[in-house]
Amino acid sequence: MNRIDVLGVEFDDLTMDEAVERALGLIEERRAAYACTPNPEIVMAARENASLAAALKDAALVLADGVGITKAAQMLRTPLKGRVPGIDFAQALMARLAERGGSVYLFGAKPGVAEAAAEKLRGACPGIAIAGTSDGYFTDDKPIADKINAASPDFVMVCLGSPKQELWMAEHAGRISCGLMAGLGGSLDVLAGNVQRAPETWRRLGLEWLYRVIKEPKRITRVAKLPLFVLEAARKGRG
Repeated sequence: MNRIDVLGVEFDDLTMDEAVERALGLIEERRAAYACTPNPEIVMAARENASLAAALKDAALVLADGVGITKAAQMLRTPLKGRVPGIDFAQALMARLAERGGSVYLFGAKPGVAEAAAEKLRGACPGIAIAGTSDGYFTDDKPIADKINAASPDFVMVCLGSPKQELWMAEHAGRISCGLMAGLGGSLDVLAGNVQRAPETWRRLGLEWLYRVIKEPKRITRVAKLPLFVLEAARKGRG
């Protein structure tokens, strides 16, 4: 499969529809593969964290979450087909799974969030089966792995934040009874209704990150590396 290198992280060159089809194929294989959805912050972190870089490299799917990735790819003269935001990917995949009575396991976030997200999902995707839920606050993950194995879901949403979610998936790849895992950051909070997404206009303009900073000013420290990311992409693109 064609992958495009963006500052050391290789992204699958896929549209949203192609990403969902590829995910469905991985689910059919039932080999506990995993998908990652890096944004510029994660790409920069992978340059300093060898374990994170290895986890991203070994992922079966690496999707461009955010306009920063697609803009950098353009600067590097290796454009991607488009953005595949993690939350949109997850919702599109679950809609397809719902059509066939597929199942999803919700793992991560604060206690109670996964359960709230499950309730919202039952209304949004009536055909989806909620295989189980676990929060992201744990010291021993064996009971969680055992619970996932017992449920044997098609899809596992792993929402532990980066790099914890990527490292967790890499460690458990091929060892859990599921079709596909995906690292999806704060998606459970969005599905539960605890975090409001940017209006469609902001998303279409690629400004969802700015909307979230306005709503949650403490996030400014998380996007502080974005200028460095853009400058590095521009420098390499000129080279």
